[in-house]
Amino acid sequence: MDRIIEINCLEHIYPDKTKIEICGIELVVNSGEKVAVLGPSGSGKTTILKHITGLLSPSNGTVRVFGVDPSKEYPKIRNKIGVILQNVEEQLIGPTVMEDVMFSPLNYGYGAQKSREMAEKILSELDIMYLKNKIIHYLSGGEKRKVALAGALVMNPELLVLDEPFSGLDMKTERAYVDLINDFCRQRPISIIISTHNVEIITDFADTVYLISSKNNISRKGTPKELFSQPQELEKFNLEEPALVKLFNRLKQNNVDIEIPVNLDEAVNFLLAKIN
Repeated sequence: MDRIIEINCLEHIYPDKTKIEICGIELVVNSGEKVAVLGPSGSGKTTILKHITGLLSPSNGTVRVFGVDPSKEYPKIRNKIGVILQNVEEQLIGPTVMEDVMFSPLNYGYGAQKSREMAEKILSELDIMYLKNKIIHYLSGGEKRKVALAGALVMNPELLVLDEPFSGLDMKTERAYVDLINDFCRQRPISIIISTHNVEIITDFADTVYLISSKNNISRKGTPKELFSQPQELEKFNLEEPALVKLFNRLKQNNVDIEIPVNLDEAVNFLLAKIN
């Protein structure tokens, strides 16, 4: 598989001398892979994404995105990358939804008619065409994130970067947002890297999970099933296993012979097998 992102022993020192160091494991995102980076606040999640998008240059270590150093050659790859910031308000700049989503095509030199067609296409694919004439300021938090997603995908990028995309969303809206992204991924191939501390939502989303803690200079890699079924390991990163995993771990501790599920479908299948 083609490697979209490669990060080796990243170290960054901020102007206030805060040092973020993530070594011990190579962070890789392959073509078509959905990768989650989990860790507590201050662990370096956002720092990693800022290096991927060329906003920061590493003090030590290497970062390669589509084979280039994004801190030096980001203009070469910017049309391949869609980004959603943690504070989504910072990237919604159009007065209406349609004008906001049209911004990138217009900025890349497409004419007004073509830009409108591209905006309408992505709004339709995300099933939010009903928002196109809405004023950005009056949208709900969940609607704003959907519009930001449309803006990030309108240029048909190969890589989507999501920085704490569930921040400020209620549980139902989180689920709807993940379903929206998953549905889109089934329509076309795209690689995704997401930073979050939300273990509950990642079980149905990520192919690969990286646990990081710059403070303790430790990192782990695995599938959600491999990592979330190890509560002692999660504790090292100040994380708790998902509620579903916690329930089945408790059952196993009480001598119930089970395999730990990491999502609802696995749990339902296990229970149905027991009932039948």
